Amino acid sequence: MERYARQTIFSHIGPEGQLRLSQSRVTIIGMGALGTVAANNLCRAGIGYIRMVDRDYVEITNLQRQLLYNEDDAKDGVPKAVAAFNHLSKVNSEIEMNPLIMDVNSSNIEMLIKDSDLILDATDNWEVRRLINEACVECGIPWIYCGAIGSIGVTMNILPGKDTPCLSCFMPEQSFSSQNTCTTFGVLNMITNAIASIQTEEALKILLCSEYISKKLFSLDVWTNRVDLLEIKKNPDCPICVHKKYKYLRKDSGSYTTSLCGTGGVQVVPYKSGKVNFHALSETLKKSGDVRYNEFTLSFADDKCEFMLFQDGRAIIKNAKDENSAKSIYAEYLGL
Repeated sequence: MERYARQTIFSHIGPEGQLRLSQSRVTIIGMGALGTVAANNLCRAGIGYIRMVDRDYVEITNLQRQLLYNEDDAKDGVPKAVAAFNHLSKVNSEIEMNPLIMDVNSSNIEMLIKDSDLILDATDNWEVRRLINEACVECGIPWIYCGAIGSIGVTMNILPGKDTPCLSCFMPEQSFSSQNTCTTFGVLNMITNAIASIQTEEALKILLCSEYISKKLFSLDVWTNRVDLLEIKKNPDCPICVHKKYKYLRKDSGSYTTSLCGTGGVQVVPYKSGKVNFHALSETLKKSGDVRYNEFTLSFADDKCEFMLFQDGRAIIKNAKDENSAKSIYAEYLGL
């Protein structure tokens, strides 16, 4: 317990609470600015098992706010989940961490969360958040919504089965139609650090069944010095937590594309996934452009396009004009 001495002496945790944290399992979805802070905090707090899920790789633009990565990670294009694991495994070797390089979607969300005590939202994608909400409501697993843009951050505990609101109760789907992103609006690293720290403080309280678990939406603007706690009412006619009418859970999505916040890229997910033979593919692609690969990713660039391919067949197409253009590039060069 010496590692956690300054934490266990805190009266609301103590040795018994620390033991409980060591037996807890948390899944973090998204290892960007919010996820790196969350993983760092929970690792150092002694959470026994941390699953870190992310579909992306480290780029130089991430280093302004994603605190577990360095210039070597960006140069080598290391997957974020792997880079986070590499860093944190040197911080706390007494816990178990499981980095997963994968896209979270309707086909795998239940598998990712079913053995967890708590889910932390650290995504930059509203469709994924809605999917997390539906899956956690269905499985009865608490999760913590968290988001940041500009100088503003918000977080709220979602506690299925506790007669509290879910995400859909206060942010119905139509409210997502026009959302700014960190690419178009910017984001300060101070707010991602601050709001993810509030999120992980709430995580400890949930895992310890504290009487002080927040039931309100917490909002912080570090630029204008404004803090708000907003009372959110449960919608008695909510399609998700009341009527269990799910739109995203177990949806047969097939192949699809997603524009990625902060990268200028479009992710293309093929209809069927499977392990790609990077060596064989590189022999084909090197006739057309520059190819590099490691055990996790293959990167390619020529005078027309640039992309990063993952072993499951997903690719991130850089600087594509739109999602249709990204799919065309995928088909032309990969055809997987």
